[in-house]
Amino acid sequence: MFHMTWLPDGLAATLMLIASAVIALLVHRTVVRLGRRLISGRHEFLQSLITSIDGLIRLALVIVAVAIVLPATPLPHEARMAVGHGLIVAFVLLLGWSATAAISLASDLYLRRSSIATAFDPLARKHLTQVRVLRRVAATVVVLFTVAGALMTFDSVRQYGVSLIASAGAAGLVVGLAARPLLTNLFAGIQIAISQPIRIGDAVIVENEWGEVEEITGTYVVVKIWDWRRMILPLSYFLEKPFQNWTLQSTDLIGVVLLWVDYTVPVAPIRSELEEIAKTSRLWDGQVVNLQVVDTNERAVQLRVLVSARTAPEAWDLRCEVREKLIAFLQSEYPTALPKQRAELIERERLAGGRGTRGAS
Repeated sequence: MFHMTWLPDGLAATLMLIASAVIALLVHRTVVRLGRRLISGRHEFLQSLITSIDGLIRLALVIVAVAIVLPATPLPHEARMAVGHGLIVAFVLLLGWSATAAISLASDLYLRRSSIATAFDPLARKHLTQVRVLRRVAATVVVLFTVAGALMTFDSVRQYGVSLIASAGAAGLVVGLAARPLLTNLFAGIQIAISQPIRIGDAVIVENEWGEVEEITGTYVVVKIWDWRRMILPLSYFLEKPFQNWTLQSTDLIGVVLLWVDYTVPVAPIRSELEEIAKTSRLWDGQVVNLQVVDTNERAVQLRVLVSARTAPEAWDLRCEVREKLIAFLQSEYPTALPKQRAELIERERLAGGRGTRGAS
């Protein structure tokens, strides 16, 4: 490239660098457009790949073009060193960006090949949770190292960082305390991805609320409560505090319905009606249906109904359906088997006896 001797050195150098960047952008545009045309309508994954790395290719071409032209620019040594330092910082950022893009592409490719599509498969949800959590943790680590690497290229920041790490005074203590929540959740994310106490789609009870694990990020977990509220909990919560996971081994659940009835209740017909209700329900998974007398007191007996379903929401709906239909069955076929207040019966018998006495007299 020729020197623009009729322009001041600074302006000429600026124009040369800008021209090299523009040429790189034009080359990038041409190459990307040609690539999209070659694979148009045939390879969906390659199209998404080109879209995801489009910015990376653009930045890399600009850095390479400016680095090639820089030695030929009529800049003073100090200015050239400053521009070169900027290219180094841009290259470090490019490496970090490339690493995060590679992590994202690798995880997407793994999920695509694993064909994770069903909420009823615990193994599928296990892989989905591991990939998403580890991807966020890895991306967080890459960003931290990228920013640190870029800052350490500056002499003043590098010296400050070395003195800060070497010192054992109050400043180091404050930084350590400030970083503790971030590091705690970072390591908690790794532990959760490996040990799997929770997974995306799990039905859990936390803080006395029933919900479903909707999202697991690098620092917190989003639990969708049954009434569509969202509870936000730090990752460390699920390693430090007890909680219930209803779908850790399987999504299948047994629902419980408790009914208080009178001592005169015929249990066998109710058991038969329960089996009929379960067989006709689309929510029952065909595994468990049972009725037992589990408790008594001076007024009534307690029946416990067990029915199973494929998921926690279906188990809840099935319990409500069974409870409603059994109550309707008792009201229709055995109204006297419903719980009664004995004091009311005694009073009614006394009154009936009084009317009979007056009639006889």
